Amino acid sequence: MNFILDSQEINSNSPYAIRDFSNIILKYLSEKYSHNYKELLFVCIGTDRATGDSLGPLVGHKLTPILSKYKNIHILGTLNEPIHAKNLESKIEFIKNNFENPFLIAIDASLGRFDKIGMINIKKGSLKPGLGVNKKLPNIGDISITGVVNIGGIMEYVVLQNTRLSLVMTMADIITRSIHLAVYKHFIEDNSVNRAIQIKQNDQFFKN
Repeated sequence: MNFILDSQEINSNSPYAIRDFSNIILKYLSEKYSHNYKELLFVCIGTDRATGDSLGPLVGHKLTPILSKYKNIHILGTLNEPIHAKNLESKIEFIKNNFENPFLIAIDASLGRFDKIGMINIKKGSLKPGLGVNKKLPNIGDISITGVVNIGGIMEYVVLQNTRLSLVMTMADIITRSIHLAVYKHFIEDNSVNRAIQIKQNDQFFKN
């Protein structure tokens, strides 16, 4: 759980949310992801024990079967194996020991102002998990994506437990589809980018 800082944002209620957010992700990938990085790693933070904090694991759950088609792209943090406050430090150590110079995209839920609920944010640089519930945890991410699931500032644990699942599911779907579209455009459609990443057939996703 994370409080949002300066970032670009889209409204999850917009009919153009996936188009707009995928274009922003693509722009950030084009600017920040280079040949110096050996692997692309999505780190999805949160827990399904609180509805409001389940955004990250839901995105990880949805992304896993899609991005498993790519070589050198990996997902950490799912509904079955979540990354949360109790294991974040050990997962960061796991990343250091098992991945060669990865580029990290961190995904987490956030709390914010009432008028920001439903906004999805992306920024260059790391996110700070735990800020929304007053926990001090290690920063993580070269790019960070957050979704404002509820209002912050008071009784955060209660707020997280009383967040609407429909909102979290909608935001998770937008983030998932936006990432998939951006990754596809960056690594497959752009023939000028020579990446050591392979893909199998993934047309079915676009048909659904």
